[in-house]
Amino acid sequence: MAKVKDFYNFLNEAFPFSMQESWDNSGFLAGDPEKEVTRAAVVLDITSEAIEYARQTGAQLIISHHPVIFRPQKTFLKGSLAYQLASNDISAICSHTCLDCADGGVNDVLAQILGIENVEVFPCEDNEHMVRAGVLPEPMTAGELAAYIKEILGGPVRYCDTGKTIESVALCGGSAAGFSKDIINAGIDAFITGEANHHNFIDAKEAGLNLFAAGHFETENPVIPMLANKLRLEFEDIDIIVIPQSPPFITE
Repeated sequence: MAKVKDFYNFLNEAFPFSMQESWDNSGFLAGDPEKEVTRAAVVLDITSEAIEYARQTGAQLIISHHPVIFRPQKTFLKGSLAYQLASNDISAICSHTCLDCADGGVNDVLAQILGIENVEVFPCEDNEHMVRAGVLPEPMTAGELAAYIKEILGGPVRYCDTGKTIESVALCGGSAAGFSKDIINAGIDAFITGEANHHNFIDAKEAGLNLFAAGHFETENPVIPMLANKLRLEFEDIDIIVIPQSPPFITE
């Protein structure tokens, strides 16, 4: 029977925790490494609802993308997510920026489902491993690409339109608009990410970059079924489930 530590070791080999950013908190964050696992649950965010779903389905382990403990905690009180995990004897392993950076991780999956071709790692000044770059299957206008992204990912897409046809693209799921400067300097036509603010769009348009914000959840959640399938191949005798989840806000 597999134990929690076996899942940790497998994830560390596939998506090394050593690749995480210095500000990140990926790794084994809660629970008992010696706990036997008959069912493991995979989800983007560990929330109260996700923990309750794991409890009701008998999962001993939750594997998530976003860390359930991100900032230093001075208390461990009833109602907190870490307390809920401990009181239900559920362990948590979180693979965040290491899963973004690693081969076959968040950004490779995003490029794959968007049909980006000739995908390569695009090294940025602040991170040499996270961003991917490639070309579209066929040239598109900004409006056409926005509609295509929305069709594939399912959420609303905000974008700026420089008026030029898009062939080359860079992409990075989540909150990655800070990489725009490097992408602009490389002369890439468009950058697809999860989140961008008002000033990101102004700066991008002024510099001639078509910037697309397709949702933090929408750009990262596609990795979850991939991760679940990878775990099923490794742990054939363990029930691996995906916890259903939606964005944490409502868009009218």
